[in-house]
Order: sequence, then structure tokens, then C-alpha cells
Amino acid sequence: MFTGIIETLGTVNRLEKDQTNLNITIRSSLAQELKVDQSLAHNGVCLTVVSIAADTYTVTAIEETLHRSNLGDLKKGSAVNLERAMTLGARLDGHIVQGHVDQVGVCTRVEDLTGSWKYHFRYEMHPNRITIEKGSITVDGVSLTVVDSGPGTFSVAIIPYTYDHTRFKEYREGSRVNLEFDMIGKYVARLMQGYTTP
Repeated sequence: MFTGIIETLGTVNRLEKDQTNLNITIRSSLAQELKVDQSLAHNGVCLTVVSIAADTYTVTAIEETLHRSNLGDLKKGSAVNLERAMTLGARLDGHIVQGHVDQVGVCTRVEDLTGSWKYHFRYEMHPNRITIEKGSITVDGVSLTVVDSGPGTFSVAIIPYTYDHTRFKEYREGSRVNLEFDMIGKYVARLMQGYTTP
């Protein structure tokens, strides 16, 4: 479990295909604090550390993960939002984030509001994936509050700190982002559909 509060940015150091998997080596200040088998969120995707060397560590993304996320878009030098798993008893500053990306969304517009920024996104509609105004959404692992919500669209407002310390400063019209919809909202939506067990 994560909070959606990004700790730091990492940089892709190496990408290696292994059959249908992708081994991703990240250079990060966190590397020496990690251990093999530890979970870390990468642009909101929970991945397991498989090796560590000096100031880099490696994780593996399987085909299903690559299909559901934007990790397959990474290139050497790409910035990656990083967050370690939350600890019990710590403050939950964002919202409960599983690190299980639901789908990829696309940035449709960036508004410079002179002191903050408003980002607009669209996504493929699905009955269990909804946003509501003032509700929570995770964009590339960043816990955010929805400003505007419409069918298959939403917007978020970004303060300067978030802009400077995450990948948001790189987003342009057409940028692909990982979306994890609010876990509580997904359960409520499923219940409203009259979910029954076999």
C-alpha cells in the first residue's frame, strides 16, 4: 500500500527485454536504502526490487503490467516518480493507493494559472472507473484531488512543489499517464452494479 506522496524522482539507467518482461534499472538516491524483495511504486505501479548495485536497483515489469501502464514508454534517461510502501503507524498524507494501475490516460490540456497549473485528462470509460469532484485520483503515482469531473475526463490542480518534484513538469498534450482510481469508489461502483458471487 502507498499514499500517493512521491518521495523522489529516479532516472531510468537501463532497459532490458527478457522474453515478454522488461527489466528496468533505476538510478536513485533511495537505492542503498532498499532491499531485494521490497515493493516500490514506479509512476504508481507497484514493482518488486530484484537486484541492487551501488546507486541503482532493478525491477521487472511483466507483460500484463506493460499492457496496463505507461512503463513500456520509458526510455533511458526518463524520469520516474518513486514512493516506498507506507509503514503502519505513519501519517497517511495522500489517500490509500494500491499501486495497481487501472489504465492509461492521456493529458489533453495544461493550463498555466500563474502560480499553479491545471491539467486535463481523458480516459476510456469503464463502469468501475469513475471520478467525482473533490474525490481522489492517482496520476503516475501522485495522489491528487479531482477539480472537474465528466464522462471519461477529469482535471487536477498542481501546486509549485508538486510541479517541481514530480513528472508533472514534463507533461504536455498527448502525454500518457498511469491512472489508479479511488479504491473506495471502485468498490461502491461494483456494489451499485448488483455484484453477486457465483
